[in-house]
Amino acid sequence: MEVNGYQIEPGADLSDADLRNTNLTRVNLRNANLLRANLTDANLSDANLSDANLLRANLTGANLTSAQMDGSTLTRANLWCANLGGANLSFASLENVQLFRADLTRTDLTFANLTFADLTEANLCNANLENANLTNADLSDANSQGKEFGNLNWDEDDLVMTNMNLRNANLTGAKLWNADLTQSNLGNADLTGADLSMAGLIGVNFFRANLSRTNLRNANLSRANLTDANLTGADLSGANLRGADLIRARLTGANLTGAILRDGSIHN
Repeated sequence: MEVNGYQIEPGADLSDADLRNTNLTRVNLRNANLLRANLTDANLSDANLSDANLLRANLTGANLTSAQMDGSTLTRANLWCANLGGANLSFASLENVQLFRADLTRTDLTFANLTFADLTEANLCNANLENANLTNADLSDANSQGKEFGNLNWDEDDLVMTNMNLRNANLTGAKLWNADLTQSNLGNADLTGADLSMAGLIGVNFFRANLSRTNLRNANLSRANLTDANLTGADLSGANLRGADLIRARLTGANLTGAILRDGSIHN
């Protein structure tokens, strides 16, 4: 298959290719080299991009609905520093995908499979991850932009307002250390055993979320909605809960040593 003079096939060398606005529905580009390729507004729905090299590729506004981008832990697709702003990745298969420092601003990832995906330092501001599977995904430092989340005396007005939609998402065992999820929606999300230590969780909606055995050490949960949340066995030591709503929250076995409670007192 030839598009714009480029041969579209598995293993193709498409580095720096200009494929803007092209129709690549259901193409097979497994193991292809798409380094710095321009795929702005391209239609890649149902495409096979497993093990492809998309380092620094521009996928702004691209349609990747149901695209297959997963791979083995050694040869997974490489989307390091790729631009996926405003792209549609709903129902995409992204297991083990490398998205280190990728721009996922306003990206639609509803029902996407991001199991074991590497999202460290990714920009997920205003991304939609409703019903996404992020089991064991690594979101360390996501949206952090160098913020020091261990400091409980932040100027909250300086924090990035990420507004991510993670409602019903599966984040079991996910690594969210130092991530900024400010004002995000994690209602009904499953965060069992996840690491949210030092995370920025100001104003986050955790309504009915499962946070059992979750590491929330030194996290900022000020003004968070934890109504009906399950915090059984959670580590909240040093956490900031000032102004947080804990109505009907289950705290059996939770560690609150040194935590700042909603009234500003310190739990000893």
